[in-house]
Amino acid sequence: MKASAGLDLFKTPLVLKIAGFTLITLTFFYLGKHWSSNGDQQVLFFSSSPGTSVGVSPNYGKSFNVPVPPASTSPASDSAAVEQPPPPPAKELDRTFGIIDGDGKMSDDFEVGEVDPEVVENWGNETEIDSGAGEGSRAKVKRFELCPESMREYIPCLDNVEAIKKEKELNCLVPPPKGYRQPLPWPRSRDEVWFSNVPHTRLVDDKGGQNWITKAKDKFRFPGGGTQFIHGADQYLDQISKMVPDIAFGNYTRVVLDVGCGVASFGAYLLSRDVVPLSIAPKDVHENQIQFALERGVPAMVAAFATHRLLYPSQAFEIIHCSRCRINWTRDDGILLLEVNRMMRAGGYFAWAAQPVYNLFAEMLNLTTRLCWELVKKEGYIAIWQKPKNNNCYLSRDEGVSPPLCDQDDDPDKVWYADLKPCITRIPENGYGANVTAWPARLHTPPDRLQSIQMDAYISRKELFKAESKYWSEIISGYVRAWHWKQLKLRNVLDMKAGFGGFAAALIDHGFNSWVMNVVPVSGPNTLPVIYDRGLLGVMHDWCEPFDTYPRTYDLLHASGLFSVERKSVRCNMSTIMLEMDRILRPGGRAYIRDTLDVMEELQEIANAMGWHSALHDTSEGPHASYRILVCDKRLLRS
Repeated sequence: MKASAGLDLFKTPLVLKIAGFTLITLTFFYLGKHWSSNGDQQVLFFSSSPGTSVGVSPNYGKSFNVPVPPASTSPASDSAAVEQPPPPPAKELDRTFGIIDGDGKMSDDFEVGEVDPEVVENWGNETEIDSGAGEGSRAKVKRFELCPESMREYIPCLDNVEAIKKEKELNCLVPPPKGYRQPLPWPRSRDEVWFSNVPHTRLVDDKGGQNWITKAKDKFRFPGGGTQFIHGADQYLDQISKMVPDIAFGNYTRVVLDVGCGVASFGAYLLSRDVVPLSIAPKDVHENQIQFALERGVPAMVAAFATHRLLYPSQAFEIIHCSRCRINWTRDDGILLLEVNRMMRAGGYFAWAAQPVYNLFAEMLNLTTRLCWELVKKEGYIAIWQKPKNNNCYLSRDEGVSPPLCDQDDDPDKVWYADLKPCITRIPENGYGANVTAWPARLHTPPDRLQSIQMDAYISRKELFKAESKYWSEIISGYVRAWHWKQLKLRNVLDMKAGFGGFAAALIDHGFNSWVMNVVPVSGPNTLPVIYDRGLLGVMHDWCEPFDTYPRTYDLLHASGLFSVERKSVRCNMSTIMLEMDRILRPGGRAYIRDTLDVMEELQEIANAMGWHSALHDTSEGPHASYRILVCDKRLLRS
């Protein structure tokens, strides 16, 4: 009777319902566990190619991680699949350098030694195919070989006639010199650098007696002197300030061009006066001037006054300085000084220190008078002229006086492969370029020349200017929090597609002790005048060509929206740009590439083929945004 009752109990509807619910629950649990093991996949739908009726997502078979600031990570390996890219290399970022002193406290009083073994990688020159992009990869990229040792200071545009003709592109990885070490941090690098990083003693032999540079054991030291300021650049700068107080370093004068810079001590000491200098010199008999400057952490580029305009805009510099720069300014009716006049801001100054050639001073005075420059002060071997603030003097000259004014339709900001012109650049009648705000307010003040930029703008240009600044300020704040950028000790930074310079301005606002070279690609609007009016540095460049600098120049390369634009232009392969990035990035340096999702697979594949350790991250907009961030670390490759 009891058994029969128990059997009836299991036949009741309530029990059947409970059993059915339990079975369904277990089934969903199993299915959920099964699908979750496949990762956080996304499905996106869009139109497919003609002739098909079903659209297949480009994300099929791939997944993208949502980055969470990690406690510790390890860099991506060459064979890591895109499906599960490793988190960013925070292990290096969080490291505290130091030694334990006698009291058990951490001290930074120690000697920086060899390159961290974690950033050294044996590379060799095998011909294997890299598989870093995963099974769903569009294509495979052959691993790039190391270039010969003879190319360790290779500048394609200067060292290779074939490269100049664009008949041959760099297709290997430029190696560092033997014994290469992590550069000393700023401000220590102002006074000394590792000999092994720039192993050349020619300048020591030629200029050691002029207080330029000395060698002490395993370092080069820079006493701060120069041929014309043997007692030190600081004393020389004080003298200039007393000669012309209106120069006002760090207030009126913010951006300075130093021509024929030597080892850039003039620029190095200007930095402490809240002035950003740009040191330029050709690759001549003292071919490593610019390399020393960059190793010291001073802004510099390889450049020379020749037949083309320099790649800087009109009215860029408050002061242009030449101290024994070996340029005959009066030749060819002053065509080289006319280029100086183009780049010098209205009301700006030209400082010339050249004692041994003052027999040319009469010729120089005659030429500068015809240029309407005023000799403000001459003291000893230093002469300082001022450029006029308007065209009144030019228009009142006698008829037939040379050089003439340039035509009204001449664009003084057209600099890419533009020939020098034997005429005086007109100053805008509206005062654009002459009336800049004093530093530091000018960093965030929309300049007048913002209105003259040729670009498609659907809202106020001032609103675009302010929006860009706000955007990059928020981005850098996120980088500081999530990726600990303040611990990276960034010094030399390159922004490869700078816009109005908002990225560089954000680094200044966040207190980074770095300088930024803002590159304006020829494929976009020429915003260089705005960048200089903000008190920043910049240059025009075509990224399908080599950049005018030495290998191992920069600690950080930043590229936002560059590759998607260049790929549409179909002018060069993305590997061409990436190999140039590898050439100019220091071992241990980083590249942050922020671009559309459709270029990221190929970029990550190329990065792995160059020996970079890369990781793909979502932006702050989340996993469904069309942009991603590719974070790359460059390793020191040894054959």
